[in-house]
Amino acid sequence: MKNLNQVHLNGLRALEAVGRLGSLQAAADELGVTVGAVSQQVIRAEEQLGRPIFDRTARGLRETAFGGPFLATLSAGFRQLSEAVATTRRSDDAILTISVAPIFASRWLIHRIDRFAALHPDISLRIEATTMLVDLARSDVDLCIRVGPGGWPDVKTDYFLPQVLFPVCAPALAEKIRTPKDLSKQPAVVDGNEAFTWERWLEAAGLDVPPPRARHVFSDASLCLDAAMAGQGVLLAFPVLASWALREGRLVAPFPIRVETGMGYYFVTAPGVPEPRKVTVFKQWLRAAMAEDADGFSGAVIPARRSASPSSP
Repeated sequence: MKNLNQVHLNGLRALEAVGRLGSLQAAADELGVTVGAVSQQVIRAEEQLGRPIFDRTARGLRETAFGGPFLATLSAGFRQLSEAVATTRRSDDAILTISVAPIFASRWLIHRIDRFAALHPDISLRIEATTMLVDLARSDVDLCIRVGPGGWPDVKTDYFLPQVLFPVCAPALAEKIRTPKDLSKQPAVVDGNEAFTWERWLEAAGLDVPPPRARHVFSDASLCLDAAMAGQGVLLAFPVLASWALREGRLVAPFPIRVETGMGYYFVTAPGVPEPRKVTVFKQWLRAAMAEDADGFSGAVIPARRSASPSSP
């Protein structure tokens, strides 16, 4: 430990951030200081170490032969420190921090939080609505909820629900749809980021009819849902997106055919970390709430073709 007295900790942090992120600017952004401050910390740390860690080139800083292994060891040390700090945050059983996609948070979870709170008044939820990758070992996030194929590296996954798709539309529009052929006469609200197409749904459902014609294309599933509720067309939706609107009568499902996408919903947690009670009870509650939702959808479930694109935690 006496070796640490030779170098200021801020200098080591600057060296590690520049080496890991690859530039002074990226390190400055992460550390919340100026590029000049990072540069000075790097220079001072190299002087205190008595060894150059970076070569200065026309293209920026490059690790020296000594600097590469040194920075790898430094990153491992800071990672352990970060994990130690994260464990102290996770020890608070009164606050459960969940990372979840915004669409899941706004269209499903927000309508049901009060039910969890009533069952577990001793636990407060902190929701981080994001699709950004989460380093569970270096953050205070207790639990992620993600959709994808699973099998992600360096995390523990717990599958709890298949993703399925089915048509939904406003009640007034549903009055015009009596048979699958009627779908072809209606406009479609399309999610431009969704890989699963109407052709695939119709094929999987065994329906030999043309797809609805695309009328509006949105880059956000939540906007698609609003457009469908406004009567602007038929939407291929998934239960997490549409279940509340269906229960409220804002949308209807004209056909009880659900087609699996090949994706699934997963609880994602840090590997090698004992699961605290707050995570266990939330997972149990969410499974039960999802099962209740599923009971409200009658009809056949068509298995997926295994060609879905991966997602990440």
